[in-house]
Amino acid sequence: MTGLLVQDKNVVVPGEIIAEGMDYLPSYGTYRQQDKIRASQLGLLTVDGKVLKIIPLAGRYLPRRNDVVIGKIIDILISGWRLELNSPYTAVLNLKDASFDYIAKGADLSKYFNLEEYVITKIVNVTSQNMIDVSCKGPGLRKLRGGRVIRVSPCKVPRIIGKRGSMVSMIKRATGCQITVGQNGIVWINGEPDKEIIVVEAVNKIQQEAHIQGLTERIQKFLEAKTGMKIEIIEDHTEGGSDYRPEGGSDYRPEGAAEYHSEESP
Repeated sequence: MTGLLVQDKNVVVPGEIIAEGMDYLPSYGTYRQQDKIRASQLGLLTVDGKVLKIIPLAGRYLPRRNDVVIGKIIDILISGWRLELNSPYTAVLNLKDASFDYIAKGADLSKYFNLEEYVITKIVNVTSQNMIDVSCKGPGLRKLRGGRVIRVSPCKVPRIIGKRGSMVSMIKRATGCQITVGQNGIVWINGEPDKEIIVVEAVNKIQQEAHIQGLTERIQKFLEAKTGMKIEIIEDHTEGGSDYRPEGGSDYRPEGAAEYHSEESP
């Protein structure tokens, strides 16, 4: 038998044969052994055209260059700020990368970013010793004001976003909330308090049921029941599949995950 042996969105285990023959290509979480493609980790199979990849069901976030993440200020340094990224490693936001505005030497840095505040940043450098530099210079990179922050498993981020941002866009339309999903599993929600609660419940439901088929339809019905609105599922048939790469990296397209604004200074 040749071809695909496991359906899209099914759970696979390490060593399981996913496809036979040369019609499909292995990608993240899979490998080829002779004419067979096997899973290298426990996760959810994603069939992207002829490319097979696996979204892991569990795991910590490991920072990669060009990832767009939400960080929490945990320390104010002489030359910048230290951020917690929902990761085993912290990051540093240097003065030169914090703002397009001039920050004078000796300035009170807490006036720009204070302890416990959250910031949307982009990872600009990761060394072999896991020293991480981030930047707030770029479209939509900024300090977050108001709203609430929740944390999810980084491995569930692709399901929360959906293909081409379809899932998070549906939640935005239903609730009218601004939603920013960091690739590191930190989510910012800003809207009417009752609508924020609906978003939190929807995100938690996605986390719990991410491995079960028909997730989009269940979230649609959940949102309709909570809001009393008729919600349309907008499918994206553009070639390319999911915008999220579990391992991180430059092919992550944050516009599918985050609602960005034009302001660029803290």
